[in-house]
Amino acid sequence: MVIKNGLSIDLEDWYHPELVRKHLSEDKKIPQIEESVDPILKLLDKYGIKATFFILGDVAKGHPNLIRKINSKGHEIASHGMTHRPLWELDKKSFIAELVDFKKAITDSLGGPIKIKGYRAPSFSLDNSTKWALEILKQEGYIYDSSIFPLKNKLYGLSGAPLFIYKPASSDLIKNDSNSEFLEFPLSVCNIFGIMVPVSGGFYFRTIPFFLLKMLLKKINKERPFVFYLHPWETYINTPRIKGLSLADNFITYWGIEAAFKKLEALLNSFSFGPISEVLIHE
Repeated sequence: MVIKNGLSIDLEDWYHPELVRKHLSEDKKIPQIEESVDPILKLLDKYGIKATFFILGDVAKGHPNLIRKINSKGHEIASHGMTHRPLWELDKKSFIAELVDFKKAITDSLGGPIKIKGYRAPSFSLDNSTKWALEILKQEGYIYDSSIFPLKNKLYGLSGAPLFIYKPASSDLIKNDSNSEFLEFPLSVCNIFGIMVPVSGGFYFRTIPFFLLKMLLKKINKERPFVFYLHPWETYINTPRIKGLSLADNFITYWGIEAAFKKLEALLNSFSFGPISEVLIHE
């Protein structure tokens, strides 16, 4: 049996990532979201693949025609928050306000409300220090999250979290709550003889040689579906390169962009993909 995996696009512009935006003044934030996402939409059309678009509310507000286009093609609309502020910079009140503002931005873009099922925290900022967000997501009608990165790095992550789809407990996101209906689809990590290798997308996708990435993802598919993510700016050769980043941050942000689009097409040719909500139905 062929396993269907979750394909997700984090719809944010080139200046939204944490490593970049602190170096930019507002006048330097010139949108390129439509130019960067259009080739991806055409590629998905080419292979008849639907994806989940975790949309930033600010992008929806500024580019309503793009949101209508994504929706008209049958892709899943999900939430990436409103402003790309990570949960660490929010409290309960401001988080609720972001979710409300996001829904309004989507409703205004589409000319009416739709059911928003999924959420992904900016910078994968859902961990045990921000676990209070889980109950708010449930209260606001969300039925799944895909924010937990089950490996700690310098920016984010929750070591010890399950690698498979589970129902996180509000008291400890590492634990499963069998009484809950709320699902977590954690970012993909492959366990190789006790060594955790991140293969979920983004920087890891751009950096890991494709033959090795394919091998690791196939290993995951022997046990479970994986979720893959990318940002449109990561596949767009005209993404601006800004000055002022450290050597490490510059590498993390820009390495592999030139080859990423062809690599994405190879990935779509190698695995079965669909929207996250569709994958979760079968779990």
